Amino acid sequence: MSLSDDLHPDSLRGAFARFPSGVAALCALVDGQPQGIVASSFTVGVSLDPPLVMFAVQNSSRTWPILRSAPRIGVSVLGERHEGVCRQIASRQGDRFAGLRLESTDQDALFLDEAALWLECSVEQEIPAGDHRVVLLRVHGHAAHADANEPLVFHGSAFRRLRETALV
Repeated sequence: MSLSDDLHPDSLRGAFARFPSGVAALCALVDGQPQGIVASSFTVGVSLDPPLVMFAVQNSSRTWPILRSAPRIGVSVLGERHEGVCRQIASRQGDRFAGLRLESTDQDALFLDEAALWLECSVEQEIPAGDHRVVLLRVHGHAAHADANEPLVFHGSAFRRLRETALV
């Protein structure tokens, strides 16, 4: 096998799309208004002591500078029924939270209904990483929802669903 030395962003985006990832919404109330971003770069289990998770955000994000000021950020791991919700929150126009069922904490972390997992977090550290920033989040609380729908997966530059198959 020969490796490509084409490191143009479009080529890399296509290569990186071969790796499936879960999708999470990171949301909070800031000055009484819901703010949020969607991340397919979200990773759990970065550290158990202290409890840390992480994601990467583009330096060009207009929402992250607002969201990061929240004392707590709600991370909702999205399920297969959240594809439309994901697109709505990621939209650059309109009311990105119109019609969504949300729950908030006393510290203004905001969660999406029917998510498989909720994590209440605060920003621990941001690390410059090229055209992105890697953000470490400290977990302060969690709630798993066993009756939630199957996870939403981003693979091949598209949303996918997991299908159970028998292994032989």
